[in-house]
Amino acid sequence: MNSQTNLNSIHPEPIDDSRLHEILNVQKIAYQQSPASTAKQRIDRLARLKRVLIKYQDEMAEAINQDYGNRSISETKIGELLTCLEHIKYYSKNLTNWMKPSKRHIGIIHQPAKGWVEYQPLGVIGIITPWNYPLLLSIGPLICALAAGNHAMIKISSASAHFGHVLEKVIAEAFPQELVAVINGGGKVSNDFSHLPFDKIIFTGSTNVGKTVMAAAAQNLVPVILELGGKSPVLVHESSDMQDVAQRIAVGKLWNAGQTCVAPDYMFLPKGKTQEFLEHFAYFVNEMYPHLLNNPDYTSIVNDKQYGRLQGYLDNARKNGAKIIEFNPLHEDVALHRKIAPIVLTGVTPEMEIMQNEIFGPLLPIMEYDQIDDVIHFINSRPRPLALYYFDFDQARADFIAQRTHSGHFGINTVLTHVAQDDLPFGGIGASGMGKYHGPEGFFSLSHERSMMSNPKLYSLKFILPPFNKPIHRLISKTLLR
Repeated sequence: MNSQTNLNSIHPEPIDDSRLHEILNVQKIAYQQSPASTAKQRIDRLARLKRVLIKYQDEMAEAINQDYGNRSISETKIGELLTCLEHIKYYSKNLTNWMKPSKRHIGIIHQPAKGWVEYQPLGVIGIITPWNYPLLLSIGPLICALAAGNHAMIKISSASAHFGHVLEKVIAEAFPQELVAVINGGGKVSNDFSHLPFDKIIFTGSTNVGKTVMAAAAQNLVPVILELGGKSPVLVHESSDMQDVAQRIAVGKLWNAGQTCVAPDYMFLPKGKTQEFLEHFAYFVNEMYPHLLNNPDYTSIVNDKQYGRLQGYLDNARKNGAKIIEFNPLHEDVALHRKIAPIVLTGVTPEMEIMQNEIFGPLLPIMEYDQIDDVIHFINSRPRPLALYYFDFDQARADFIAQRTHSGHFGINTVLTHVAQDDLPFGGIGASGMGKYHGPEGFFSLSHERSMMSNPKLYSLKFILPPFNKPIHRLISKTLLR
């Protein structure tokens, strides 16, 4: 049975605000009845999740393919499913150790009391998922939530309707709704979801929508992790091998047709190096995608709205003097499948729309520089990006750039792949987000770090109680208050 058949056979109960509150209340009651899940229970939940992800991998990949019009099945399995499975292994291996209480120091006048921190689940986590990596960006936060002992509600983007209905079935097979629930629908459903009184919200999406989610969450004082986007720049040092740079940039920019929050957005090359880069870039594009139109490996733009937005950037850049260089080996009319051929733009200026907004597509503006200090100033004068990529095998120079810039991630001679690293935290800074997950940060971000203190039978503070004219007070004054 294919995913289209499954979608047609599902008749989900209409979701309105009262139904959302009902599901949330059921989850909160279930959590309160059993708030202290053991490591064994959490690992078992992750194992159940792994089993259904493997079982339904083809159906989920096909559903995402249908949502896009054409989304590479291999990209879904490697970039999304495999990353989730590796995260499950990582959290299953480490969460027992993370759950252990952490001993803390107690001040001398409070001795012989003991202090420690216990890591308690927050309760119910709201996960708001975008359309570009719907599997990874729904299951990834869910893995962190389950590892930390939480329950979760997952809101799927309305642009991922086929996938959302498949995921609803997949999750229902693994978990009761009072533990994990999948919510589909758009518009009012999305707005109502962000207003729910969760114990924490993880939102992945655009900066503008992130602002509305944060404002909605603030009405209930719900803390948020915002994984946003922005324009992630690439800076290439003059010592770099342009062939090597071109291959790595081609992979990172064209994976998912550039519809990736950490895709290289725009690029700074040393003056006079653009033509050499373009020659190598063309080679790797042709090698990876010898044809585009009916190539299942080259992903479509997800919908007409996003396609029109990208075409608008190109029209604006062309009108304002940019040179548009298209890499379309067979000169196919790829618009028939809502695809955009890989495009490099030169002669761009900061005022152009393509340099003002996150691109989220297979378009790569290139600018040249004389002095690296000018590039540092340019990057620092703009909103802080989710990632900054620097190409140079000299570690001292890389450290220099890293110390003088801010970004959610700093990649040296690599793009994109940090997202798949289990032990690295993922998140932005400033306009590109707040909070972290992945790695141990994922566990601790979704846990309450509860301070604990215990006094023994001996109550030492009685010796310093008023009146404050005892020898102990004079001793404190001479030894501690100085």
